[in-house]
Amino acid sequence: MELEEQPKDTAEETTVPAEPDLPSEFEKLFKGCEENPEDFNGWVYLLQQVEQENILAAVKKAFDVFFLRYPYCYGYWKKYADIEKKHGNIQVAEEVYRRGLQVIPLSVDLWLHYLTFIKENSDPADPDTEGRIRAAYEHAVLAAGTDFRSDRLWESFITWETEQEKLANVTAIYDRILGIPTQLYSQHFQRFKDHVQNNNPKHFLSEDEFVQLRLELSKASLTPMISEESETPVPQEDLPPGTEDLPDPAKRVTEIENMRHKVIEVRQEVFNHNEHEVSKRWTFEEGIKRPYFHVKALEKTQLNNWKEYLDFEIENGTPERVVVLFERCLIACALYEEFWTKYAKYLEGYSTDGVRHVYKKACTVHLPKKPSIHLLWAAFEEQQGNVDEARDILKSLEAAVPGLAMVRLRRVSLERRHGNLDGAEALLLEAMESAKNSTETSFYAVKLARLQMKVQRSLSKARKVLLDAIEKDQVRTSPKLYLNLLELEYSGDVTQNEAEILACFDRALQSPMPLESRLLFSQRKVEFLEDFGSDINECLLCIYSLCQNCINLKLLVYSSTEPDTKRQRVEDSATGAATAATDTQANNSAYNYNWYQVGFLSDELIAQKNISCT
Repeated sequence: MELEEQPKDTAEETTVPAEPDLPSEFEKLFKGCEENPEDFNGWVYLLQQVEQENILAAVKKAFDVFFLRYPYCYGYWKKYADIEKKHGNIQVAEEVYRRGLQVIPLSVDLWLHYLTFIKENSDPADPDTEGRIRAAYEHAVLAAGTDFRSDRLWESFITWETEQEKLANVTAIYDRILGIPTQLYSQHFQRFKDHVQNNNPKHFLSEDEFVQLRLELSKASLTPMISEESETPVPQEDLPPGTEDLPDPAKRVTEIENMRHKVIEVRQEVFNHNEHEVSKRWTFEEGIKRPYFHVKALEKTQLNNWKEYLDFEIENGTPERVVVLFERCLIACALYEEFWTKYAKYLEGYSTDGVRHVYKKACTVHLPKKPSIHLLWAAFEEQQGNVDEARDILKSLEAAVPGLAMVRLRRVSLERRHGNLDGAEALLLEAMESAKNSTETSFYAVKLARLQMKVQRSLSKARKVLLDAIEKDQVRTSPKLYLNLLELEYSGDVTQNEAEILACFDRALQSPMPLESRLLFSQRKVEFLEDFGSDINECLLCIYSLCQNCINLKLLVYSSTEPDTKRQRVEDSATGAATAATDTQANNSAYNYNWYQVGFLSDELIAQKNISCT
């Protein structure tokens, strides 16, 4: 008993402390990859190092984390399995293959490596071995057999069944591949004809097909089968199930040739149809230069080819073929969210779980920092009634890519749509507090004020938010805050709210905003007083102020563009105009609309100087 327990203890001692013994160089490289997972070359170098050092614990740690980010690299799944096999871990190596094939089931190369592994590590004396290998082949062709470039997988299956001398199984495989558009479709048909010509129909046909075909040929030739004991035709129901041969060798040879001809003739029609399907896809397939995954960007021509191919298949192919083509496309184009979006949109008409699976794979594996695809996923989950899931998606995205206004606003709108106005307000307040600059603060302040005014119907709260933002924004003095405050005040009864509106104008005019921006507010104040003002004196004072601002703006524009002598003349005339305006104000005379012309002139000057008021 002690002898049996000793190896167990030894095994535990050798496997448990393996992790602490990892080389310091490995830890350094691994940390670099974790900090910058998008650096594919860093991962490649790390995997090369662990493969050379051949420390199993380091291999496991490096490969397992690598595949969380780059699962479509089929060659590394094989390398991982090979290392486990070298260490004698046959079952673990097989599990590695299974994990890889679950992630990338369309990889013909990985399937072939796995099948080779299964055959090399199976006991030929075990009666279950043949069935196990056949099941693996069946799984492989079901998963990847409709790929246009899956020919090597089918040929391997046919070769293996031939080695097992199961010729009827070989025919059944040909019957499947002859109806699938693949690159070597013509070669398959030629090999099928060789298979038929080189073997007896009794061996390469199933029992049912053999009997049926023999009876059909007998009826066609009007040559009844004669039993060896009697010349009386034997009724069809008394014929043995394809086991009796004709007594005449010549007739027997003729019958075999006729059966071979009939077998090929029946498949010829399937082949012709398949050839037509291949011809429709051939140009698209030739345009695929990189069917495997790589982080390097694809050429524009290849991206366009995938788009056109998908559109063609969606219009002309079966849903099964469309799905396979999408899966192929997303191996080569895994880093392009437009294809993931297109796939999810296509699946909406077929499977809700399928759509969710596509979004989840795209967002959690291949595109963890692409906001558009995450926003679509969140919208999809919200559409399905999974509001908590939508919240988690948006929250995770914001944690991965902080500072994106589009994500924060989507979170706000989600809460608003579902009646959580306090939550929406809290999100905007949090965004204002964590803003990096006054521009961001002002942006979120405007959003919060609109929420409070338009949704919560609280003018006082909205006004306070904008006034606080204006107070904090004294350095930059964004016109947008004043404009939104004006919009807020205008939304009420302007006759009752005249004092607040005029106070808003005065704040803008007294702010350190650029002169051209203050001119805009001055013009709007005049318009307001003309339309709604109750005091003519206030209106006149505003008009005179506007005229003075326009003159000052003209001075500002000309001082930067005209020669000194001409600029002096302009300044002198401007001084005279200012004096005249002051005299006019003192005498309360000649109210007219010439200020409109001055305003338009200033607008033209602003446009010429490319001065933006907003």
